[in-house]
Amino acid sequence: MAAQTKKIPLRKCTGCQEMKNKKEMIRILRTSEGEIVLDATGRKNGRGAYVCRSMDCFEKAVRNRGIERSLKEKVPEETYENLKKEIESIEKR
Repeated sequence: MAAQTKKIPLRKCTGCQEMKNKKEMIRILRTSEGEIVLDATGRKNGRGAYVCRSMDCFEKAVRNRGIERSLKEKVPEETYENLKKEIESIEKR
């Protein structure tokens, strides 16, 4: 019997459009209430968009409206600012 290899979930970055391991990415979530937040656990309920853990990819995703397309909703500018601050704090770790 052959050993089973564990399947690694891949997700596409809305910035650079590359397929990467889900755990290497940041999930941006639209909740059922319409709130847009960062999902650190990757397990919260709602529609998600994935971005690499780099500010470059986040800025590309904002420019090409990839996050808005993935979430199927217009994202307010203040929400982008809050997400940017959170991603900067993650990058420093």
